[in-house]
Amino acid sequence: MAKKRKEDTPPPGSPAWMATFGDLMNLLLCFFVLLFSMSKIDVEEFEKIAASFSSQFSVFDGGATAIGDGILISNGVSQLNELDEYINSTGRTADDSDVTDDFDDEQSETEDLAEKMEQKRIERSEQLAEQVQEVVDETNLTGKIDVQFTSQYVQLTLNGAILFDSGQAELKRDVLPILGNVGIILEKYAANTIEIEGHTDNVPINSSRYANNNELSSARALSVFDYFVDNTNLNPANIKTSGRGEYVPVADNSTPEGRAANRRVEIRIYHELSYY
Repeated sequence: MAKKRKEDTPPPGSPAWMATFGDLMNLLLCFFVLLFSMSKIDVEEFEKIAASFSSQFSVFDGGATAIGDGILISNGVSQLNELDEYINSTGRTADDSDVTDDFDDEQSETEDLAEKMEQKRIERSEQLAEQVQEVVDETNLTGKIDVQFTSQYVQLTLNGAILFDSGQAELKRDVLPILGNVGIILEKYAANTIEIEGHTDNVPINSSRYANNNELSSARALSVFDYFVDNTNLNPANIKTSGRGEYVPVADNSTPEGRAANRRVEIRIYHELSYY
């Protein structure tokens, strides 16, 4: 019968590796103590940072730790009323009111600025209209050209009957001196944008050359444009033309006088404030 092997008895004391591990821990502890002793903490700067975080992220005013300077702790049951008042006045009533007031103030300032700018445009247009009217009077065009203005431009209106024959877009010869004087006026404002619009009455056109009043009004505006390009120093790039047909009447088309007023060419001189 085989004999049972006798188990080895471990040697007394701690294992050898524990001594090495303990020495290593001691060395690490000494190392970190040494690092800590060599470091320098700016207490004043640390307190400033802590105070800043407290005031910015605390739900209490000024970094406080209780509502009403400790009222939740000292006054017992009354804290519930204080808490209700605090909630009602925080983040809803006061803040919303402040935001609304700021928005109203900004809107009011914007409206005031817009009104002042519009007034400046009107004043500039009125000044420009007076200058144009003086030249109209000096060149004996009074009664032949109507001068009006808006906040955006000064408008010279020429009656279509003196410019064109019925249903035609070729300029009459006897109107060329009038357009020559108009060109002198426009050259004074050559740097400005100039717009030429042709208009007709609502009587359907009966012509093989123009299909409708839109084409006729556009052709008339182009005839005036071509005259100015050929006979003045105006830059064609600053001149716009369009035909509005019968769709922008200034008088009643049911009467001969109204239809005559609607057959017209409008020349608009924009000023520098028109673009702001």
